[in-house]
Amino acid sequence: MTFSFARRLVRLISGLALYAFADALMIRAALGVDPWTVFAQGIVAQTGLGFGLLTNIIGGLVLLLWIPLRQRPGLGTVLNVLLIGPFIELSLWILPPMPNVWAQAGMFSAGLVLLAVASGIYIGAQMGPGPRDGLMTGIHNRFGSPIWVGRFGVEATVLLIGWLLGGNVGLGTLAFALLIGPLCNITLPLMGVRSGRLAAAATPVPSPRSPDDQPVPAR
Repeated sequence: MTFSFARRLVRLISGLALYAFADALMIRAALGVDPWTVFAQGIVAQTGLGFGLLTNIIGGLVLLLWIPLRQRPGLGTVLNVLLIGPFIELSLWILPPMPNVWAQAGMFSAGLVLLAVASGIYIGAQMGPGPRDGLMTGIHNRFGSPIWVGRFGVEATVLLIGWLLGGNVGLGTLAFALLIGPLCNITLPLMGVRSGRLAAAATPVPSPRSPDDQPVPAR
C-alpha cells in the first residue's frame, strides 16, 4: 500500500464517518431530513429494522441499479455502502434528543454544514462516488438528460414514498433541498476539490460534461 493510497483511504473513511455524523445530527433534530433519509425512515417505520441496517440495504439495492446503467463502482462506493449505516447508528446512539426547537434548529444547521464539509472530504479522496450519486450520473450518461432532471425525479420519488410510509418530512427537508447545493459549492473548493476532480469522483464512466452538471453530496 503506497503512502498516497493510504492517505486517500484515511480521507475517504474520515469523510464517510463525518457524513454519517452529520446525517445523525439532522435526524436527531427531528425537523425533517433529506429525501433518501425520509425514504429509509419510512421503511424503518413499516418494518422495525434498524436505521443503519436499512441504510446499508438501500445502498446495496441502489448499487444494483448501476448494472443496466453501466456504471463501475470504486472502493469508495463499496465502503460507502458498508460503513455509512454503522456510522449513523453509532452517531445516533451518542447524540441525545434536543429539548426545544431552538436546540433542534442549531443541531440541524450544524449537521447541514458538516455534511457539506464531509462531502468535500469524501469526494476529494477520488475513490469512487456514493451509490446514489452514481445513480444520478448513470442516468445522465445513459439517457443524456441533465443531472438535475434525473436527481429531481429520483429524489422526488423516494421522498414521496418515504413520506407515505411515515418518514419525517418538515422544514428541514426544504432547507436541505435549498441549501445543500450552495453549501457544497463553498465547501468543495475549500476541501481541495476542483471541478475536474469532482467530475472524476462523480462520473466513473467518461462522458462529455454538461452545463447542467452540479455538485452533489457524497451519498
